[in-house]
Amino acid sequence: MQPRRGAACGMIAGMTDAARDDDIDYRFSLANERTFLAWIRTSVALIAGGLVAAKVVPFEDAVWRWLVSAPPIVAGAAIAFHARSRWAAYERAMRSGTRLPVGAGFALLAVALAVYAAVVLAAALFDS
Repeated sequence: MQPRRGAACGMIAGMTDAARDDDIDYRFSLANERTFLAWIRTSVALIAGGLVAAKVVPFEDAVWRWLVSAPPIVAGAAIAFHARSRWAAYERAMRSGTRLPVGAGFALLAVALAVYAAVVLAAALFDS
């Protein structure tokens, strides 16, 4: 016979109230961890892409090489750092029962990506 589970929080029936206050449904914690790992995969891909741009893509001028390759490497490092703090903030919010923080950096990320696309386009057009 399987233990009965609480409908509201997914905890096993019969646990003490103190345990229910501290513990969260493991599925939420695992989902938070999967999101963290997705951010880390993105970070590694950005760093690898920047490295490839620096070493493999032929540029006539070294300035264009660094303008194209440095931003993904820096962004990858920043995203890796942000992933850890985001994971911790979401874990804290879930354990305390407060609302999850809203991602304030998404607008900045969109603008930075648009600017980077313009720089890459300029490098492709003007590097001779």
